[in-house]
Amino acid sequence: MIGSFSENIFNISCFARNTRTLLASLFACVVVGVSCEGKSSRPNFIFILADDLGWSDTSVAMDPADSRSRSDYIETPNLEKLASNGVVFSNAYSPAPLCTPTRRSIQFGMTPARQHGTEFLGTFDPAPHLSIAQMLKKIDPAYYCVHFGKWGSVFTGTFPDAESHKPGLPDRLGYDASDGKTGNNTGVYYHQRLQAADHHRNFKTEVLDDPKLTFSVSERACRFLKEQNESERPFYMQVSYYAVHTAAKARLATLEKYKKKGLIPVQASDGIAPMTEDMDDGIGMILDTLTALGLDENTFVFFTSDNGGEVLPEKYRSELERDRLDRSHPLRGSKHSLYEGGIRVPFIVSGPGVPKGSHSLESIVGYDLWSTLYDLAGGAFPISGEIDAASFRSLLLDPEGGSIERPGPGLVFHRPKNKTEPQSALRAGKYKLIVNWDTRGVELFDLDEDPDESNDLSIVFPQVRRRMLLELIAYLEAVEAEGDIELLKEILDFDGLN
Repeated sequence: MIGSFSENIFNISCFARNTRTLLASLFACVVVGVSCEGKSSRPNFIFILADDLGWSDTSVAMDPADSRSRSDYIETPNLEKLASNGVVFSNAYSPAPLCTPTRRSIQFGMTPARQHGTEFLGTFDPAPHLSIAQMLKKIDPAYYCVHFGKWGSVFTGTFPDAESHKPGLPDRLGYDASDGKTGNNTGVYYHQRLQAADHHRNFKTEVLDDPKLTFSVSERACRFLKEQNESERPFYMQVSYYAVHTAAKARLATLEKYKKKGLIPVQASDGIAPMTEDMDDGIGMILDTLTALGLDENTFVFFTSDNGGEVLPEKYRSELERDRLDRSHPLRGSKHSLYEGGIRVPFIVSGPGVPKGSHSLESIVGYDLWSTLYDLAGGAFPISGEIDAASFRSLLLDPEGGSIERPGPGLVFHRPKNKTEPQSALRAGKYKLIVNWDTRGVELFDLDEDPDESNDLSIVFPQVRRRMLLELIAYLEAVEAEGDIELLKEILDFDGLN
């Protein structure tokens, strides 16, 4: 029965993909900015990716109906400006609750489950697939693609990337320029094994003039924009900040400012707030340069994070810190978890045709960026059936009335090999199902009414639980995901659900 269900899902998906490709071709002249006479005026794209920035870690209200979705303590005026010029997505997710699986997923428009890359190590081979840069160049070879900042470790799933036969670095994946092989250590992080003597410094805040290389990365991005302004070529620029990953660094003036404000109200390092504001200043440099050059009129800017915020290890927390709000308040969980605090993230987009100061309640996920760029750039070639990404272009143009056609059953999250909390999850509509692989426990939440995930409805709505579990199993089987899927099937027999 499950196999048949899986086939039905993916037959429907193929129809949706063909429809989407046809629509992209029909409306390219109107929306994308491609002249019907054939003269190219493709849009530019800037994708800004923060590291470990939680949903409520900025001064932008991610949900206008929930005052807890913004920070009253951390100041991010440039992200506020970006939001006022575009749309904020209240229900946006990272593909995974940790960095490298998210970065792989975004780059190729596929779930980590399909990539067999739910952890740092995995078996994914980028070679047969199109990265964002390769996809844009296939649409129009004129696209100039660059990446600045943190690329990510073991991108191919094999360590080290540079020695792998698989293409895992930017220059082998269609990028014309980049910072090359970069990871956490590039932006200052002390590995517990490789830099054991300095590992304790990860949990202290240190002063640097260029914290987490935020301003070096931002300056390179600004130089690129100035150079690109002299060219008529469309561009894609990804700026992946090292902030606000563990090993907090901040400028002295910013750190002193937050010392005067008192303790941060959540269980986090005292360096998170100044490090976030420093990153916001770097983002402001990019946005100001974009505007000054007049490039903003034809440039879409996307901002999000690779996963939720990280908590301080227990041994580094004082009694006073333990009394503060949870790191991801009001959400449950944090980085590494598939509860909302680990995967719900800020997501802001501005650009031509995007209504200013708008909000969308539709659920989107980081890997959707692939298909959205495909649509906005005027892509017309057939999309591979392995692409999980769904275009949210219509939501950019009409945040309240637009829709999104998703090829699968919903948003699938999969981390079965996590040593502390192995989980899989599915968000479909207002419901979210979470399965714990160790306990075989299943939880069901109505996120419209309960974003805190405090009221388990799995007993109240057993048929919803069963349907979503079937859909999750069907997808994981279809992509031959990591983990013993037979264990999930056994849950169907529990409590007579089958």
